[in-house]
Amino acid sequence: MNMLESILYPPPPSLFINAMSAATVILLANSGISEVRGRNMAYSKFSNWKEAVSGKSSSTITGTKASGRTAMLLVYSPALAAALASFFIPGVVTTPRQALVSAALGVHFLKRVLEILFIHKFSGNMMVDSAIPITFSYFANTVLIIVSQYLSTGMPEPDINLTYAGILLFFIGITGNFYHHYLLSKLRERGDKAYKIPTGGLFNLVICPHYLFEIIDLFGIALISQTLHSYCFAFGSMFYLMGRSVATRNWYMSKFENFRTGVKALVPYIF
Repeated sequence: MNMLESILYPPPPSLFINAMSAATVILLANSGISEVRGRNMAYSKFSNWKEAVSGKSSSTITGTKASGRTAMLLVYSPALAAALASFFIPGVVTTPRQALVSAALGVHFLKRVLEILFIHKFSGNMMVDSAIPITFSYFANTVLIIVSQYLSTGMPEPDINLTYAGILLFFIGITGNFYHHYLLSKLRERGDKAYKIPTGGLFNLVICPHYLFEIIDLFGIALISQTLHSYCFAFGSMFYLMGRSVATRNWYMSKFENFRTGVKALVPYIF
């Protein structure tokens, strides 16, 4: 407990936020388990999992679809708006740490929006009923991280200040994530919808290096914040992306006979 107290602010005096912190880890971890079991969130290469599970064609699957680009903008824009709004709500951002947390969240989601607009190439649609829970998760957790930081005002500072380590991790994570998203975008020519085995960067060692760097990015934000909810969101996201990376590796192995079995899911040589 003393170790946790040295790197964390005390939990906020809010039963709701503390319950949401616990729920965040549990729900995201359960989503990761679902990914491994084949119940995949219906986006990217898994956008047609309902067809595979039900045995029905896309024309008989009920539900509203949106273009991949539109749906992903829906996913990330509310969280970006929440991060930016925190700077304009009186009293929310009053300390350097609060400003850094809100800025890091803003940069994280702004990068995603810009990638969607100018980098990514989308080959299909996304079910709106899959986009909505992801949108809510990103938006709610962004708000909860900012509110947790606000509620830490006046509380004893953690004995170990991890702000600078967090900034370093954040920049490593966001840079590595962008680089590997860029490599993915170069796999296809305009109008090409076929999936290919990605190469370059860490793709020669793991199939989802962009997820690895997103995890590093989120732990960077957690170290800057040093609040319970920021750590819960980082750990929950890690558990989900671990499951998603396993599902992605299994998908590539099932689709490509020349997929190298030595390529791991997420962490080079390990996992």
